[in-house]
Amino acid sequence: MKKVLFVVLLICVFNVMLLCAQVDSQWRGPDRDGVYPGEKLLKKWPAAGPKLVKEIFGLGEGYSSASVTNDRIYITGMIEGNGYLFAFDLKGKPLWKSLYGPEWSDGHPGSRTTPTIVGKKIYLMSGHGQVWCFDNAGKKIWSLDLIKDFKAKQLRWGMTESPLVDGDRVFCTPGAADVMMMALDRHTGKIIWKIKGNGEASAYSSPCLIKHGKKRLLLTMTGKSVVAVDADKGEYLWSQPHKTKYDINPNTPLYHKGFVFTVSGYGTTGSQLFKLSPDGKNAKLVWTEKTLDSQMGAAILSGGYIYGSGHTNKGWHCLDWKTGAVQFTAKEIGRKGNIIFSDGMLYCYSEKGDVALVKPNPKKLEVVSSFKIEKGSGPHWAHPVIEKGRLYVRHGDVMMIYDISR
Repeated sequence: MKKVLFVVLLICVFNVMLLCAQVDSQWRGPDRDGVYPGEKLLKKWPAAGPKLVKEIFGLGEGYSSASVTNDRIYITGMIEGNGYLFAFDLKGKPLWKSLYGPEWSDGHPGSRTTPTIVGKKIYLMSGHGQVWCFDNAGKKIWSLDLIKDFKAKQLRWGMTESPLVDGDRVFCTPGAADVMMMALDRHTGKIIWKIKGNGEASAYSSPCLIKHGKKRLLLTMTGKSVVAVDADKGEYLWSQPHKTKYDINPNTPLYHKGFVFTVSGYGTTGSQLFKLSPDGKNAKLVWTEKTLDSQMGAAILSGGYIYGSGHTNKGWHCLDWKTGAVQFTAKEIGRKGNIIFSDGMLYCYSEKGDVALVKPNPKKLEVVSSFKIEKGSGPHWAHPVIEKGRLYVRHGDVMMIYDISR
C-alpha cells in the first residue's frame, strides 16, 4: 500500500512539474520577476558594448519585448494601424508575420503586450483588449474581445496585459464591473471561470502565479489595488489598497518567502510590502516607501535589496526588502528606465537609451559597463530579454541582439 501511495505521489509531482514547465517564453522571464536564470554571462563588456550579432528591422511601432524559445524569436508590432505577430529564427531570419487586428494608434501608438509561448501555441493581447491564440505557423486558432464580450473598460493608454498560461488555462484581467479576472481554456478560448473580484478596472499589469503554503495564487494589480486570486478554484481572496493618481499600476507584483512587493509611479503610493497569512487568504501592509516609484520599469530583488528606478522621483534607487529603508539614490544612466537580472548582475535600460551592466551593491549604483542604443525611435520602454547568452533590446521598429555570453 505504501508503495502504491508513493507511486501516486510521484505521478502527481511529475504532473505538476509538467504544468509548471509548459511555458517556453513569457513576459519578464520564467517567474515574471525579471530574473533570467541558468545563464553564464560576461561580467564586463568592451568599451563599445557587447558584440552586436543581429539587427532586425521592420517591426513597426511597439513596446513589447521579444519572446525567445529554443528555436524562434516572437514579437509584435504595429504597421499602418494594424497589429502583427512576427516570427524569426534565432539568426534573425524572418519566418512569417500574421495580422491580428487593429492595434493601439492613440497616445504612444504601437503594440503593447509580450507574446506568451507554450509549445506550439502563442498568446497575446492587443491594445484594444482582443485576446488571440495562434499556432507556431502563424495561423489564428481563436480570439475573444474583452471590451465587446465582457464590457471591459478601455484604458487611456490601451490594454497592456501579457497573458499568463498555467497548464491548460490562460488567465486575463478584463477589469469589467462584473468580470475582474477570468480563466480560459487555452486550446479553445472557452471560459473556465470568471470572478467579479473587487470590480475595479484593469491597470496595465500582467499577473504572476506563485506557490504559497498549500495554495497557488494569482497576483496582479487593478486600478486601485493589489489583489490575490486562488488560481485553482477561481476564488477571489483579498485586495489591499495601492493607489495612484490615474489608476495606473503596470508593474507585476514580486513575491518572496511569504511577502508581496508592489510598486507604481505617478507620485502617490510608490513601493509597498505586504505579508501574506500562512493560508494566503489575507495580507497585511508591512511598509510603504515613496522614493522608489517605478512607472513601468519594474524592480529586482537581489540579496535582500530591491533595485529599480523612479518616475516622479527620478533616479535609480535601492531599498531594504525587510524595512523599505532607502539605501541609495543615483542619477546616472538616464535617471529612469527598466531593469532585469541574470547571472548575478543587473541590466538597466534607461528611457534615454543607455544599457548598463550593474553589480548589485546596496551602497551605490555600481555601473561596470554601458553603451547606448542609437537605432530605432520613440521612448525606450520595451524591457530587455536574456536567453542563451544573448541580450535582446527592442526600440520601436528595430530589435538589436547582442552576444553577452562568456
